[in-house]
Amino acid sequence: MTKGTTKRMIIMLLIAAIVFGGIYGFQQFRNKMIQQAIKGQANPPQTVSTTVAQTSTWQPSVEAVGNLRASKGTSLAAEVSGIVTAIHFDSGKMVKAGQLILDLNAAPLKAQLEQLKAAARLAKQNFDRDLAQLKMHAVSQAAVDLAAANMKSASAQVTMQEAIIAQKSIRAPFAGQLGIRQVDLGQYLAPGTALVNLQQLDPMYLDFTVPQAQIDLIHVGEHVTVQTNAFPNKVFTGIISALEPQVDISTRNLKVRASIANPDGELLPGLFATARVNKGDKKEYITLPNSAIAYNPYGSTAFIVKSEGKGADGKPKLVVEQRFVTTGLVRGDQVAVLSGLQVNEVVVTSGQLKLRNGTLVIVNNSVQPSNNPNPEVKDE
Repeated sequence: MTKGTTKRMIIMLLIAAIVFGGIYGFQQFRNKMIQQAIKGQANPPQTVSTTVAQTSTWQPSVEAVGNLRASKGTSLAAEVSGIVTAIHFDSGKMVKAGQLILDLNAAPLKAQLEQLKAAARLAKQNFDRDLAQLKMHAVSQAAVDLAAANMKSASAQVTMQEAIIAQKSIRAPFAGQLGIRQVDLGQYLAPGTALVNLQQLDPMYLDFTVPQAQIDLIHVGEHVTVQTNAFPNKVFTGIISALEPQVDISTRNLKVRASIANPDGELLPGLFATARVNKGDKKEYITLPNSAIAYNPYGSTAFIVKSEGKGADGKPKLVVEQRFVTTGLVRGDQVAVLSGLQVNEVVVTSGQLKLRNGTLVIVNNSVQPSNNPNPEVKDE
């Protein structure tokens, strides 16, 4: 190999080393930049809203929404068919128990009743005659027994006819207030036709449910306060009159009935109302918005915001710590925390789905979840 050939080979090797070195260096630079980008995006700060845990004075109570119903209520209906011959009531009036409401045509039945009464009188006369002749041994005992059976049968037919005639007169089964009349004079009524609604409005019943965790706070005879938005500035009082003897297995709730005095007839069946039962003395609880608690099968948790000094940009470095907490009573949008939390700790109220232990966060409290201890229930 000549000296010129050797020189050319050395130049080619140097050029190849420079090319491959450049390619390798570029690959290393690219990988480093990708790693830095991924590392920078691994745990980006998450925006959350927060609140400071504070104590509140609570009156232990049970609060639930239920429906009002009359203590007695029914839709009066015709038991038999017939033509309306008389109406003895006006819509919306009060009636007494047993008061006549409406008459159906009973003329043919009354005429037949007179025929049955005549047959009953004749049957009694035959029985009396045969009984007198039996004493003189003019008739047999069998004839007297037959006459007695005929007399009883005729009397039963009279009683049955009187009962059928009574069905033509509809009477109020209990005292109460009538609704709007739904029939007119001369109208033919089939059996079961609704005539008018009848409701006894004093007392009223409020039926509501409480969760099984609050069953021990509910007992028959305890006082209950009731409010409805139909009368927003008035509070009605009553007592718990009955408890369902079993818990609903689908909802794990217990049905409760309260009896409420309603002498002025202000409360009406079908209204919804809020019932509150107060128990024991007032207590101090650490309270949070209900949205701050994550309820899980393995326990309830909350995220606590902690400061770790300042970051590279000079701003406070905030991270979160997930902590198990024990919750208690609920009041409106608030929940009492019994353990796992200290006063003045900062707790995340929204954005928890993006968090885990050690996640960096940015606090933005421009929008806060509802935290009203007594929210207004609206029927919309």
